[in-house]
Amino acid sequence: MRVGRAASSSATSASQQVKPPTPPGQRLDQITPPAIPQTAKTPLTVVVIDPAHGGSDSGARGSSGINESEIVMDFTRAIRAALEAQGLRVVQTRTGNEGPSFDDRSAVANAQRGAVFISIHVASTGTFGQARAYSQLAPDTSVDLITPPPVVALSFPVRNGLLPWDRAQEPYLAASRKFAELAQSALAQKFKGSPDAPISAPVRQLRTVGAPAIAIEVSSVSTTDREPLLRMAPWIADAIAQAVANFRPIYESAGH
Repeated sequence: MRVGRAASSSATSASQQVKPPTPPGQRLDQITPPAIPQTAKTPLTVVVIDPAHGGSDSGARGSSGINESEIVMDFTRAIRAALEAQGLRVVQTRTGNEGPSFDDRSAVANAQRGAVFISIHVASTGTFGQARAYSQLAPDTSVDLITPPPVVALSFPVRNGLLPWDRAQEPYLAASRKFAELAQSALAQKFKGSPDAPISAPVRQLRTVGAPAIAIEVSSVSTTDREPLLRMAPWIADAIAQAVANFRPIYESAGH
């Protein structure tokens, strides 16, 4: 995972209005979320899982030939099973070795109603057997790995208008941070040595998601044997399922 490195994409006219999902590779400057009556409560029913990289982009690669893009698919299968056992619908941004763009992945999430987004990564380095949760850093904010942001009331925008594509995450920053806190707490219980608090960082994939969104990064492809890494899958799945279950009432109380 290359946290904090921005990726650029071509832009269309700011006045263009298109409903997601978008054709592969198409760039939007605005997204039209599904219209929801302002009086309706939106339950959390969908989890969008984003196995990072894919296609010609193998992501982090270990000296023994372990590819991030392959390991995250194994993690995703375990996560999917754990979430579906809770009655949730799981949508994946890729199901094989495709390489969808950042915007294609975001479009999958932005087309859903009642959803959260989780991007799955494996680090290139780091202490084996640790896991970290990330939420998007607020614009014009320096990276702060220690001090948590002030507590604010969670609320989501009325989803019957346009959201700027490159700022789609901004209304959900507080909710995403809370979701990351719950994920990090669950991960720390499963993996000793993992941080107690999540990290806020400029994660490119999260910036264009119009829903509570986090990234999970597991250490690391630098291990010489892939089997211990794969054995982490059920523990990662359990931690994420626990975080989603704990976040569900928070999400639903913050909705319209």
